[in-house]
Amino acid sequence: MPKIRILIIEDNRVLRDGLTVMLNGQPDMHVVATIGSGNNVLAKASETKPHVILLDVGLKNLNELSVVESVRKNIPEAKVIGMGFIPTQSDIVEFVTAGASGFILKNALVKDFLKSIRSVAQGEKVLPPSLTDSLFSHVVALALGKKKGNPAQAVRMTKREREIIVLIADGLSNKEIAQRLSIATHTVKSHVHNVMEKLALHTRLQIAKFMHDDNS
Repeated sequence: MPKIRILIIEDNRVLRDGLTVMLNGQPDMHVVATIGSGNNVLAKASETKPHVILLDVGLKNLNELSVVESVRKNIPEAKVIGMGFIPTQSDIVEFVTAGASGFILKNALVKDFLKSIRSVAQGEKVLPPSLTDSLFSHVVALALGKKKGNPAQAVRMTKREREIIVLIADGLSNKEIAQRLSIATHTVKSHVHNVMEKLALHTRLQIAKFMHDDNS
């Protein structure tokens, strides 16, 4: 069975060597080369013909996005996976847009790290579960940014949910909202939960900020 050929681009020697040992210890993986910077990625990739390229997103001397774009254009058979500790929403979106096939957190469990590499090698797109909500929130924000007026115009909301997010943005508590709308407090809590699910948000402050940003 052919092994997954992997090229590692990581400027931390300890991490680079550790990844090499770990990956070479897998029966279906082989690290064909490692690079401490991204200056000669295309040359090294053309020479070693990797299936997967692990690219550190924190390289000091390189624009990682340009590497992803160059690989996609010149060596399309090689799949790029970004590696980082605490990526932002924009980091993820930019990498995916540039042509990366996935993202791996450097503090991920070994089994998840290996699973991501195998999945990408088979043509899948991967993101850690902890980043999926972050990316979805960004996508929703982009969608709402293209609309005018209330966020509910871009995301399907009930009339009651629209009323509640407006009151949340005005700073009202659940109890105050319940009194204003003449409904039970637990009903308000249920609606707030549904709103958070639909907007992929996690706190009332995020809902309020969402409303204010959209109306600014």
